[in-house]
Amino acid sequence: MELLRTPQELREAVNRLSESPFVTVDTEFIRETTFWPELCLIQMATPGMAVLVDPLAPGMNLAPFFELMRNEHVTKVFHAARQDIEIIYHLGGLIPSPVFDTQIAAMVCGFGDSVSYDQLVAKITGVQLDKTSRFTDWRNRPLSERQLEYALADVTHLIPVYENLRDRLEREQRAEWLKEEMAVITSRETYDLHPDDAWRRLKMRARKPIELAVLKSVAAWREREARERNIPRGRVLKDDVLYEIAQQQPRDLAALGRLRGIPSGWERSNNAAGLLEAINAAFRIPKDKLPKLPRPPALPEGTSAAAELIRVVLKLVSEQIGVAPKMLASSDDIEQLAAYGEKADVPVLTGWRREVFGEQVLKLLNGELGIRFENRRIRVFPIEPAAEEQE
Repeated sequence: MELLRTPQELREAVNRLSESPFVTVDTEFIRETTFWPELCLIQMATPGMAVLVDPLAPGMNLAPFFELMRNEHVTKVFHAARQDIEIIYHLGGLIPSPVFDTQIAAMVCGFGDSVSYDQLVAKITGVQLDKTSRFTDWRNRPLSERQLEYALADVTHLIPVYENLRDRLEREQRAEWLKEEMAVITSRETYDLHPDDAWRRLKMRARKPIELAVLKSVAAWREREARERNIPRGRVLKDDVLYEIAQQQPRDLAALGRLRGIPSGWERSNNAAGLLEAINAAFRIPKDKLPKLPRPPALPEGTSAAAELIRVVLKLVSEQIGVAPKMLASSDDIEQLAAYGEKADVPVLTGWRREVFGEQVLKLLNGELGIRFENRRIRVFPIEPAAEEQE
C-alpha cells in the first residue's frame, strides 16, 4: 500500500484517476485544537485504482488534487460531504464539482435519516468494516499498515455503494431529486460564513435589544479572533461567557474582570481591549437602530391540529415512496405549512418535494384530501366537493 508523498507522484496518480467518470474521495483531519481543520490524509479511488496522499509530506503541493476536484468531467463521490468540502474550499478556494453525496442519496433512496458510512456499506455490500482505527491521531507519522487500510476502506467500499445508489436513482427516476439537494452542498454560501453572522450559531436568547446587539458584536469579535489565531472558538471564550457578557455588559476592564465566566487575570490580556471595544461598539448603535429581538410570530388558531394531520401524511408518503421523512420536511416546515398553507416559504412547496408531498398537504389543508383508518392502516383519500359547491 503506497502513500504518495511527492507532487510528482500525486500528479501521475491524478492523471490516471481523471480517466474515470467518477472518483470516490475522503479525508482524514484533526480540528480539536484548531479553528480550521488540519488536513492529514487524502484517500481517492476509482474501479481498479486506489491511492493515499500525504498532505503533510515535506514539499507536497496539492495543486493536482485541486485540479481533479474542479474537473467537471469527473464526478466526486463523498459520504457526508460537508466537512470534506469545507477543507477543500479553505485550502484550495474551490468547491468540487460535480458532487455526489452518498449519505444524501441514501436518504432519497429510503435508507433512513443520516445513515452512517459503515451502516450503508453493510446494507449494500454486506461487508462489516473494521472501525478500530477511528480515533487515530492522523498527524502522527509513520502511519501503520492497519491505519492505512482503515483509511483506504473509506473510499474502496464507497465505489459499489455509489454505483448501487446511482443505479437506484436512475431506475426510480430520482436523479434530479439528488441534484437539487447537491445545490446546497456545493454552494459557496454554505462554507463562506461571515463573522457578523456568528451569533446565529449560538443557542441562547437575548431578552433586550441591547443584549442582542452586544451578543452579535462579541460573537463576531470571537469569530475573527478564532480564525486569525486558528484556535477553536471555545479557546477564545466559551459560549456561556458570551451570554454573560451580553447580560452584564461590562464597559471597562474592572467590570470585565468581575464576570464569573472570565478566567482570573484574563482582563489584563491583549485580547481584553478588543473584547471591550466590541462591547462598546454595540452601545454606539443608536437606540432606534438596535437589532430587533427575533420573536416567532403568533400562529393562527388550529395550527397545532393541522400540523398533526400533516405529520400523518408525511409518514404515509415517506413510507410509500421510500424516502426518509427528514428529506421531505422538517418540524419547522410542517408548522409553517400548517399555519400559512400555500403562502409558506418552505422547501416542501418547491421542486420534487412539492410534487411528491407538498401538493398532498395543500389538498389536505384545502379540504380536498381526507384521512381514514382502513384494514388496520391509515390511508388518505380524495374528497369530492359537495353537490351544492359544484353548482
